[in-house]
Amino acid sequence: MKIRIGAGILVFFALMALAGPLLISADPAATSDAGLQGPSGAHWLGTTQTGQDILTQIVYGSRVSLGVGVLSAVIATAFAIAVGLVGGYFGGAVDEVLSVLTNIFLVLPALPLIIVLAGYLPQRGVASVAVVIAVTGWAWGARVLRAQTLSVRRRDFVEAARASGEGPIRVIFFEILPVLLPVIATSFLATVVGAILAEAGLSFLGLADLSTVSWGSMLYFAQNGQALLIGAWWWFVPPGLCIALIGTGLALVNFGLDEIANPRLRTIKVRKARA
Repeated sequence: MKIRIGAGILVFFALMALAGPLLISADPAATSDAGLQGPSGAHWLGTTQTGQDILTQIVYGSRVSLGVGVLSAVIATAFAIAVGLVGGYFGGAVDEVLSVLTNIFLVLPALPLIIVLAGYLPQRGVASVAVVIAVTGWAWGARVLRAQTLSVRRRDFVEAARASGEGPIRVIFFEILPVLLPVIATSFLATVVGAILAEAGLSFLGLADLSTVSWGSMLYFAQNGQALLIGAWWWFVPPGLCIALIGTGLALVNFGLDEIANPRLRTIKVRKARA
């Protein structure tokens, strides 16, 4: 049930990001004389202080926010897989070096580091922001995958693969990696949530590319325009609600996958159903 609800939310926002701009051809940055107009037939979600249509900005901003989240998660997850599986499989000095690197990034405060790195970016485009967020978001996944690899590498099917002459790279990516896919999926979804929130935070602080419409930049301009003080709730509630909903959808899918992959959670669920 959790996966269905979460997947429904994610599909809705994915369709918004992919097909929305095809249905709404207006320029999200276009201004008009209808400034600070509440929701109406002409502007379903109202307008900003400069007359920009908020619904159009929500639709176009979904591409940037979701794009940064997914791209950051892909980069961070790929790095976590490489570090976690290699360190957990080989052990010894290799594992010690990679564990020290992982521990360093685990203890570093993520948000201040993101702010510092973003402040020195020569270009603050979507790809640059995604890389900065990924640099700070891979360590937790690497730690989890290392622990799982340590428990899997001594299993019979891995020993059989090594005995048959398969090399380390093939054993890691063709024998161990498929077993860890549920863990990787949950780590990926959690990273997407964190990346979307981080992008919104950077934009809200003015450290992202404010010339690109995103949910975070909408909140930045709403805060600068004192939307809360003047009662223009339609300016900041829609982007904030979208961020909350996409986070809820990803969390529900993540919890559902965790229940499927974790035997203990399945056992508790069965006991509660019988009771």
